[in-house]
Amino acid sequence: MTPKNASRRGGPLASTAAGVLLLLTLAGCAGPSTTPDAGSAPSASVSAPVAPGTPSAPPPAAAPAAGAQQLPSVMAASAPVTLTIPSISVRTDLIHLGLEENGSLQVPQDDGNGAPASWYDGSPTPGERGPSVLLGHVNSPNGRGGVFADLRKLTPGAEMTVSRADGSTAVFIVDRGALYPKDKFPTIEVYGNTPGSELRLITCDGYDAATGEFDDNYVIYATLKA
Repeated sequence: MTPKNASRRGGPLASTAAGVLLLLTLAGCAGPSTTPDAGSAPSASVSAPVAPGTPSAPPPAAAPAAGAQQLPSVMAASAPVTLTIPSISVRTDLIHLGLEENGSLQVPQDDGNGAPASWYDGSPTPGERGPSVLLGHVNSPNGRGGVFADLRKLTPGAEMTVSRADGSTAVFIVDRGALYPKDKFPTIEVYGNTPGSELRLITCDGYDAATGEFDDNYVIYATLKA
């Protein structure tokens, strides 16, 4: 079953304990000879939104039960505007895209002059609790690198900043990068709920000249700076 939309509050993947799994089919990536897809994961299961989100006006916090784990602090919801990654000289507007009618992720359209990165609007806004998902091209029809061409150069500890519509900024610290074959994409690891605010930057990798396709996805994992 393919959802028309996904809950932003619970993130693209809420707890599977809900027992309601929906199939979200994501597009692959095209090779340099065609207009490339943004880096998107090949299939992700999502469940009903049952994980805790972060309301715009949080209610008064109840005293935690004895021995209960304290969740990391997060920000209220606010749509992302720009992404800046100084260490790889990236500054891009963030367009907001959802799902196609067939359930695949919409991707930025490249007219040949490069395309900005996009925020999947079914995921939490950057700074909210859960994994916020950003997609970007690795290449461009004009032969130049795409906005996420240098994700592999990011190392743990690098900072990136998302400016938000409410005037605030969310600063994230890179934890790690990982390469995944599309047919073995770890859906839950990438899209699963997180106790704090996290960011996922996704692009294509593993170009196969014989097929003109990218066989892999490269994912950057980052966590909101305390």
